[in-house]
Amino acid sequence: MKHIVALYLFGILLLATPLLVRAEYVLPYPSYMPGNKHYKISRFIDKIRQPFYFGNLSSYKYHLSLADKYLVEAKTLFEYKQYLLASDALARSDSEFAKTTQFLLGARQERKDISAFVRQLAQASALHTEILLRMNEVLPPSYEWKPEKSDAIQLSIADMVRESVMVRKNAVIRLR
Repeated sequence: MKHIVALYLFGILLLATPLLVRAEYVLPYPSYMPGNKHYKISRFIDKIRQPFYFGNLSSYKYHLSLADKYLVEAKTLFEYKQYLLASDALARSDSEFAKTTQFLLGARQERKDISAFVRQLAQASALHTEILLRMNEVLPPSYEWKPEKSDAIQLSIADMVRESVMVRKNAVIRLR
């Protein structure tokens, strides 16, 4: 009987103890990559999901999730030296990240409290910037992509990464 009472007291004590949770901004796991048969379907689904995210805050979350997804895709492709595909994914991530501010500004005009979303965007910007700067240290500054049956394409990777960092910093600055 003493054991049961002790077990109940321990359970009550455990439930009464406040838990400290610190949630940091986390990027998603890489989705389908170019070359996978589901990749085009995934991109198509990304496009057809957009109308279902109406309202400023919902649209903000949608575009931020796509910016995260495409950044992870770009990072993975850069690691595998697929520079042309990675630069395309990075440009899509930049475009989606830049769209987030217009929706937060729209919510602010509707007099909604967006302080938590602004903090989230600042955290996302900081994490994206950290990843981009880490990538920039190991990537070549430029690369000449030579397709089999067409002319070579000069990719200025350092400039792309620098531009991506600026997109993220400008997005946060616009909300101040």
